[in-house]
Parts: sequence; C-alpha cells; structure tokens
Amino acid sequence: MDDSSTASAPWAQLQDLLVQHEDVQDFLSELAVLTASSLSLRGTTYCGITFQRSRDHHFTVASSGTEALKMDEIQYAFGDGPCLHAIRIQDEVHVPNSATDSRWPEYMDCIRDYGIRSMYAVPLKLGGQARAAMNLYAKTPDVFDDDFRRVAQTYAAEAAQALLLAVRVARHATTVEDLQGVLASRTTIDLAVGIIMGQSRCTQREAFDTLRRASNSRNVKVRVLAAEIVERLNGEPAAPHFTEG
Repeated sequence: MDDSSTASAPWAQLQDLLVQHEDVQDFLSELAVLTASSLSLRGTTYCGITFQRSRDHHFTVASSGTEALKMDEIQYAFGDGPCLHAIRIQDEVHVPNSATDSRWPEYMDCIRDYGIRSMYAVPLKLGGQARAAMNLYAKTPDVFDDDFRRVAQTYAAEAAQALLLAVRVARHATTVEDLQGVLASRTTIDLAVGIIMGQSRCTQREAFDTLRRASNSRNVKVRVLAAEIVERLNGEPAAPHFTEG
C-alpha cells in the first residue's frame, strides 16, 4: 500500500464527507462505502459498522453493501467472531487467513463457505457503555498488513465521532420501532445501491455517488431517495434484515 497516497487521501475524503452530510445515518453509510473502496487496492474489501445496543443485541448501522451486511449477520448468529470479540476486549482483532486461524472454528467454517479469507475488526471509541466496531472482510488471505490497518484506523476514528452523535440520540430511542427504523433505513440504502449497480453496471462507490448526487440535486435525504428507488422497483418498502422475534 502506497504511503504517499494513503497518508493524505483519506483525510481529504473524510473531510468532504463531514461537510456534505448533516445526517448521521447518511454519513455512516457513505463512510462504509468510502472505506471499502479506498481499501480495495489488493482485492475487494467489504465494510460494516456494528453497534452494540446491549450485551446480546448487535446490529449493523451501515455497510458498503449486502456482502458486508451478510457477513456481519452471520457473526451475530454465531454470537462470536472477530467483530464481537473486538467490541468485548476493546482492541483490534486481525484474522490474516480464515483457512488457518484456529479461533471460532464453527464461525470460520461458515465464513470460508462464502469465500472470506481475511478479516479485520477495529473497536470504535465511544466512551461510557456504548460499544461499536468497524468490520472489514476480504476474499484474499493476508490482505490486511500494517499499512492497511493504520489507514483503516483513520476511518474507524471518523466513524466513532459520527456514532457518538448517534449514541446521544439512541439513548432516547428505546422502542423496537426506533431500532427497526434505523435498520430499515440502512437496508433500503444497501438495496438502492445494488439496484443502481445493476442498472448502470458500476461499482458500489460509483452507485453511492450517483445516489448522493441525486439526493443533493433534489434536496432530499439519501435514505428517502433510496426508499423511492426500491419502491419503484418492487412496489413495496424494503424489509429490514433484522427483526425482533
């Protein structure tokens, strides 16, 4: 990974994001896409941002696409893995190669079936009892070297600042409806990005840029425009991936 490009480019792009987005959900969604695209120099990287609402309740507040979301949800189903361990110990967790890593054997067996070979989880420093992490996945082993992890931590620090604001709001959002509202918004943005990718034959980053430009020109929030795109395609709102049982 080239030091000259990684040292300055992330900060400039992150500053642009902060200026462009007043809405925390929109910022986190684009941050996940930006993180994944910027760190895909040695193969595609997927990014998810996990928030721990309580000890046994985790959900993805933003992701670079459906692949990252699926990988996060598999981990929640097993109740353990790099991301959840990083949240517990409040330290980074690195899996260079899932084929040789002996931790979480059942989870590793499952994740390998999806072709994931490298993982890296960075806890987000939120203070107090709030917990979160940025999760990175790749289908190539040994992708996340020292330079990569250093740059990833830059993005994680920005995600933490955005989540600090979200946590203040979330302290007042204790109902299932509030939580499902966050999840539905995240799901809708992921689906809309996928629709644009399919229609325009473009990358996730390009699709999200298209969505953002359209939201700016129409002066509507990204999640509102995403909902319109999904509803136009299938005639009904997108269902969140996670629901309370």
